[in-house]
Amino acid sequence: MDFLTPQDIESILEITGLSTDDLASELGVSRVTISNWINNKQDISLKNIDAFYEYAFKKGIRLNKIKEQFYREDMIKGDERLLFHGAKTKIEGNLRTDYSKRINDFGNGFYCGESMEQSAMFVASHKNSSLYMLKFDPSGLKFKRFCVDREWMLTIAYFRGRLSGYSHTDTVKNLSETTRDIDYIIAPIADNRMFEIIDSFIDGELTDIQCQHCLSATNLGMQYVFVSEKALSRLTILERCYLADSEKLSYLNARQESFDMNMDKVRLAKKQYRNQGDYIEDIMI
Repeated sequence: MDFLTPQDIESILEITGLSTDDLASELGVSRVTISNWINNKQDISLKNIDAFYEYAFKKGIRLNKIKEQFYREDMIKGDERLLFHGAKTKIEGNLRTDYSKRINDFGNGFYCGESMEQSAMFVASHKNSSLYMLKFDPSGLKFKRFCVDREWMLTIAYFRGRLSGYSHTDTVKNLSETTRDIDYIIAPIADNRMFEIIDSFIDGELTDIQCQHCLSATNLGMQYVFVSEKALSRLTILERCYLADSEKLSYLNARQESFDMNMDKVRLAKKQYRNQGDYIEDIMI
């Protein structure tokens, strides 16, 4: 799926009140070129696509956010859900359960987030990244929901290969059954800083209670992990959205600000909940 740039150009003209001549002047192209783009009579180069979305974002127009709001309004009456997927480049072919690496949070699956900003943040550092908006119909599907607790922490560690030394225990054997025979998973998003905290728990440096409160401090929202073909068949790509460099930078700056604040809470959580809860060797039986 390509970007819906011709429609977006029309949207920007409507929002700003600019004429075709005005926008052509801003982008350094002719009025005829703009008209040809709008009417799909001429392909738009990636350079011009980037220039257009950069112009819109720097004018303060949050086009992707507006689209998100319209899509949510269209789904408000049903059980359909709006989800987001950040891609380092673009999705090639059909959606697949093996789209992600096996060592991800829950192994192979197609991963989406509930938050547009969070999904964009994860790919904002990649040059050719883009954002997908998708519609999901969950009716009749089996799912497993996790929250930030011991089960979630251990399940993440299990799929990340961090519990190999405890493979003989009943706890790990039970974890291997946690996500069997389901279609999709709803769980907190984990990133590299979360994995570092979980590693400290697995290495016996933190108790489960300390780890839980530290992870709660790094709240990144919820993710949907599609692990069955049946679940993928209920997932429809609505649009591939362009991420201008200025928009990416705004997400990265927001992520850094959130990181700094959250890490302060992590430090305090380690102290406040010291010696509360169980260490990993007491849990793995």
